[in-house]
Amino acid sequence: MQIDTSGLVHAVSFIASPNCDERPADAEINLLVIHNISLPPDEFGGTGVIELFTNQIDPQAHPYYHSLLGLKVSAHFFIRRAGMIIQFVPCTKRAWHAGISQWQGKERCNDFSLGIELEGSDLMPFADAQYASLSALTRCLCDHYPIRHIAGHSDIAPGRKTDPGPYFDWKKYASDLGEKKFFNAMQNFL
Repeated sequence: MQIDTSGLVHAVSFIASPNCDERPADAEINLLVIHNISLPPDEFGGTGVIELFTNQIDPQAHPYYHSLLGLKVSAHFFIRRAGMIIQFVPCTKRAWHAGISQWQGKERCNDFSLGIELEGSDLMPFADAQYASLSALTRCLCDHYPIRHIAGHSDIAPGRKTDPGPYFDWKKYASDLGEKKFFNAMQNFL
């Protein structure tokens, strides 16, 4: 995998989300945030996440979708259960994935982070193919940006968010990455 100057990763699908904007001029991309998402909740393989991130969710398609009306969110990447990666926002732009958040005393994590959503939930393990894609993507992003920390959404928004959830295997993720710099970036979880 490689990233071009516009912040797009080659060899992954790109579906543009309108839910993004410019990062602050002095923002250094140094945090990777891991999330989970499924729409409808706990169901996989549909188009709900794509529709949410592109403001095309149909509130009539599922009762849960009524709670999403007017919500404007996105992430840089979405990794399906089979490992397919979709990019929604160029890395150079600010995706709207973290919400009210702070990491190590610094607020507004969207300003300085990249968000990766895994298709999943807090109720079940993630697929091996997702860990493989997540590890490959992490290596690519860390080779291109000065990422020093990797955290879960629950770590930057404690009490408000629970993802990536209790089934996300931080040790497997670190082991798959295999390099000391990644262990240091995830030291809170190992």
